[in-house]
Amino acid sequence: MSSTNISSRTLHSWRERPPSYSIKVKTLFDLESSTLHSDGNYQSRRFSSGGYNWILIIYPKGNGNDNGSGFLSMYVEIDNISLMSAQADEVYADIRFFVFNKTENKYFTIQDVDSKPFNTLKTRRGFPQVLPLGTFSDRKNGYLFDGDHCEFGVDIVVTPPPTRWEVVSFGEQLPYPKFSWTIKNFSQIKENPHISKSFSKGGRKWVLKLYPKGYSTPDNKWVSIFLHLEDGEVLKEDEKVYVEADLKVEDPQRSSHLTRNLNWWSKVAGAGYGWDHFVSLADLQKSYLDKEDTLKVEIEFKVVSVTKYSSPTAASSTGKAPKGLSKVTFRK
Repeated sequence: MSSTNISSRTLHSWRERPPSYSIKVKTLFDLESSTLHSDGNYQSRRFSSGGYNWILIIYPKGNGNDNGSGFLSMYVEIDNISLMSAQADEVYADIRFFVFNKTENKYFTIQDVDSKPFNTLKTRRGFPQVLPLGTFSDRKNGYLFDGDHCEFGVDIVVTPPPTRWEVVSFGEQLPYPKFSWTIKNFSQIKENPHISKSFSKGGRKWVLKLYPKGYSTPDNKWVSIFLHLEDGEVLKEDEKVYVEADLKVEDPQRSSHLTRNLNWWSKVAGAGYGWDHFVSLADLQKSYLDKEDTLKVEIEFKVVSVTKYSSPTAASSTGKAPKGLSKVTFRK
C-alpha cells in the first residue's frame, strides 16, 4: 500500500516495500560525526542497477552548498567508469529515495515526476530538502527508532533514452490517388479471382482482386472485391500499412455508382481487405454492366501510411545500443 502527494514536479509517497538498496545506520550520531571530515556526507559502496554502478550519498545535516541547510539531503551518483565503459552519451533514470518510519512501519519516499539524465558533466542528482531536520530528528515522528537507528534507501530504474519515436503527419498529398480498372467481357470471365494489373499508390504496389463467383459465397450470387498488397511487397517485422480508400463500381449511366469506404491496417504481405458481398450478381448485371458487357471499377486512395525506420547500428562495433527512429507519415 502507498499514499501519494504531488507537489510541483516532486512526488512524495509512503510505501511498505523496501528499496532495492538501503543503508541501515545503527547510530545516527556516529554517522554525523563521521561526515565532519568528508564534506558532510556519507557515501555507500558502489552497487549495480540497470547495468551501471551507483553510489548513494547521505547528508545527515543537510547539504548547505545546495540549499539544503536544515534538511536531510540525499543524492545518487553514477560511476563515471561504468558510464564510459558503456559508451553511453546519457543515461536516463527514475530515482526514488527512501527514509524508513518505524511509527508508520513504512518508507517515506520522494522522487521527481520526470526521469533525469546522467552524463559525464552531471553525474549526481537528488534532493537537498528531503525532510526537515527537526522532523527527522524528533523521535516521536518515527524516523529515529530503537535508540538512534535509522534507514535510508534508493530505487533506480534506468529508462531508455529518448531516441525512438514516431512522427505522424497527414500533410502529404497523393499526386494520383485514383486507379481505374476496366473489365471487358465480364460474363465470360472464368478466373476466380480475376486480378488487376499491379499499380503503385503511396509508395506501395497493390492489386485488386475481383471474384465474379464470390469469395466464400457458395451460392455464386455475389461479386466479391478486395484490395491486396502485391505479393512482391515485403513488410518488415511488425510493420503495418494503413489504407483509407473509396472502392467503387461505376454505373455506366453515371447516375448511381456503388461506393464502399475501406479502412484497413495491412500487417501481412499479400493480405487483402474488402467485401465478400460487394454487390449481388443480379444487381451488377442489371445496373453496372454496360451494353458491351464491360464493368468499370475504381479505387480512390485517401490515406496511405508510410513508416520509415532508421538503419540499425551494430552494438558490437560501437558498444552502443542502436538508436531507433520510426517516422510514420499518413499520405493523403
